[in-house]
Amino acid sequence: MKKTLLIGLAVVAMAGTGVAYALAGTAQGRPAASATAQRQTTFTIENMTCATCPITVRKAMEGVAGVSSVQVDFTAKTARATYDPKRTTAAQIAAASANAGYPARAVQN
Repeated sequence: MKKTLLIGLAVVAMAGTGVAYALAGTAQGRPAASATAQRQTTFTIENMTCATCPITVRKAMEGVAGVSSVQVDFTAKTARATYDPKRTTAAQIAAASANAGYPARAVQN
């Protein structure tokens, strides 16, 4: 009985240590996601006339490799994209919006 209990405690202790090591390992030794240089660009968007237009623009822009997020302001007719400049450019993001029927022009880099 003692042997079984000791083995069980050893397994639990090792498992707990492994989980702690695994959690610590994700934070140490790897660059944080925010360490990657992200860029934000604001675009003016044409042809947005209804409430579903911003959804189409957002999906088109987010479909570009390297784009991590897009916020579209229907009232201001603008979109703000956050992206990795090593993977894409503002011109490629604007082209994706234009291909969806909503011509975009970068106004801020």
